[in-house]
Amino acid sequence: MRSILKDQRLKRFLELTGNIYPDLVKVFYTNLQFNGDSLVSHVKGVDMIITSDVWAAVTGLKSSGLRINRGNLGVVEEFNKIQFYKGCLKNPHSRVRNFFVGELKPDERLVTFIVSWILTPRGSNHSTLSKEDLLLIYCIMNKVKINWIQTIKEHMQKFMRLCDFHYPYAILFSKFLHYFEVNKE
Repeated sequence: MRSILKDQRLKRFLELTGNIYPDLVKVFYTNLQFNGDSLVSHVKGVDMIITSDVWAAVTGLKSSGLRINRGNLGVVEEFNKIQFYKGCLKNPHSRVRNFFVGELKPDERLVTFIVSWILTPRGSNHSTLSKEDLLLIYCIMNKVKINWIQTIKEHMQKFMRLCDFHYPYAILFSKFLHYFEVNKE
């Protein structure tokens, strides 16, 4: 499993720990703007411009690899969601009606957990995989490099459009607050 995730260079991001500042994260999201390749926000009098250099310093992630989102799910030509899903099943001869997590082999199930709870978290329905989830899992399992910075930013934009969204990546933005030396009191 470590070698699978090592190829994506996610170790530092997945191991982020520390205090979370929910009120400041909410302010960060409220003021968040997407300016080209940068995130821009303003918290407690501090302008925060999060460039690829800041991402690298805080998370170790680089802005390289495939951009994967709902609009370009065909970017990996050899990807076939049903064929891939069947290959991930404990019983590959099962009939596929829905893409349920509970039927997956252990390694694939663990990668699914990381994708749906940490990398592209969502508020509900963690038991069924979307086509986007399957493509991300496919890329991880087949060592196809993903541009995680872009994936995370696009995921944030998607959540911000929802009227009742939870603030994903609270630990990440708490780390950005620390990086920009925002007063947390």
